[in-house]
Amino acid sequence: MSAHDTAPETAAADVPEMPAPRVREVAAHSIGGGLALLLGLVGLLAGIGLAVAASGVSSGGGKAVLIIGGVLLALASFIAMCGLNTVAPGEARVVQLFGRYRGTIRQDGLRWVNPFTSRTKISTRVRNHETAVLKVNDAYGNPIELAAVVVWNVRDTAQAVFEVDDFLEFVSTQTEAAVRHIAIEYPYDAHDEGGLSLRGNAEEITEKLAVELHARVEAAGVRIIESRFTHLAYAPEIASAMLQRQQAGAVVAARREIVEGAVGMVEAALARISEREIVELDDERKASMVSNLMVVLCGDRAPQPVLNTGTLYQ
Repeated sequence: MSAHDTAPETAAADVPEMPAPRVREVAAHSIGGGLALLLGLVGLLAGIGLAVAASGVSSGGGKAVLIIGGVLLALASFIAMCGLNTVAPGEARVVQLFGRYRGTIRQDGLRWVNPFTSRTKISTRVRNHETAVLKVNDAYGNPIELAAVVVWNVRDTAQAVFEVDDFLEFVSTQTEAAVRHIAIEYPYDAHDEGGLSLRGNAEEITEKLAVELHARVEAAGVRIIESRFTHLAYAPEIASAMLQRQQAGAVVAARREIVEGAVGMVEAALARISEREIVELDDERKASMVSNLMVVLCGDRAPQPVLNTGTLYQ
């Protein structure tokens, strides 16, 4: 099995397994609302016209028939017009008939469906969710603060309405849970070379966060577009100590570079002196020169020369 095959299995083992959805989004049967509005207005006017025309009929039976027919026609036209829906771009209507899911209207404009159905408005636009600053312990037990922003939208309206109680609250809670889980899995700064850390491997960690978020909110019909950390720092109670540790590490690294450079310069100086035969140096003189050059090149302060009025051996 290749590494590409084992990586998804390892990632899948770290994310929660959500139940399979019981309902999927389908398109609801609807017609253009313009024609339905025209027919409804015609029926409503016709019903009113019949009721008005009944006043010119002398027969009592004929007058009652016209009035009742006009009222029924106007009432039926009004009920039919209740099936009209205005759908804006980036919105959808989840249609239910007596509690049963009948489909989703995604086509924008004026649409008409069965007037006895209920229509739930749901936004399919891209949204941002930013978590509050969370205080958790990293993999080394150090308290840290972090926050993340998630860009998402509703992919399956049926799952968003029927699979979870409140998909907005569900996304908020699952995002916070995923951020906390990622934070405790990795250290803020890795002590071992090659180890992943929250500060040093932001791209890799955010990819893992996106994978876990997708697994957590997929049951609600939500699609994760992007996720990023917006705040990452040590908790205030240890921030000063960790800052000193980072500064000490930076000083050590800088000293290592200085020493390596100084050694190279000393080697070059000795080689140049020997090559040009400027002065003949024995081992003791070489050791003295190396010592003096290393002090000059590696010292924090400017060197103060000491004049030797005698010889090297006196």
